[in-house]
Amino acid sequence: MAIQINGSGSGAGRGRSRGLPAMAEINIIPLVDVVLVLLIIFMLTAHVMEFGLEVDVPRVDDQRASAEELPVITISKTGEIFLNDKPANINQLGQDVQARFKGARAVYVRADKETVWDPIAQVVNALGKAKLEVRMVTQPLDRTPGRR
Repeated sequence: MAIQINGSGSGAGRGRSRGLPAMAEINIIPLVDVVLVLLIIFMLTAHVMEFGLEVDVPRVDDQRASAEELPVITISKTGEIFLNDKPANINQLGQDVQARFKGARAVYVRADKETVWDPIAQVVNALGKAKLEVRMVTQPLDRTPGRR
């Protein structure tokens, strides 16, 4: 069984009209435009994805790297306490950690360097009563010349 296109029998089975060459190239300009726009959007929003709360932790000389996934307790400049970016009550802090993170034996504590000592001491005490190990979050010192 043969197929005829435009009444000619000579191009049977090809499916193309005479005079139209096959397009063998892909137009990548729109693809490059979309990729560049997505790259710019990612670069502008990448710093927001790290943490939702702005806390400037103190800098220390020696720091041990850890990739362990643990609950994070954040103490703001004003003394507000957050458990993984959600407000927490100091009186139920140990219970909340153990309820939300089954089997957690340690927590990270991030406190702004301008926070007064009292809220930090209260959080460490509450976590100690709950038998949770406290690991303080710090930043490494910048050792480039001319910077503090």
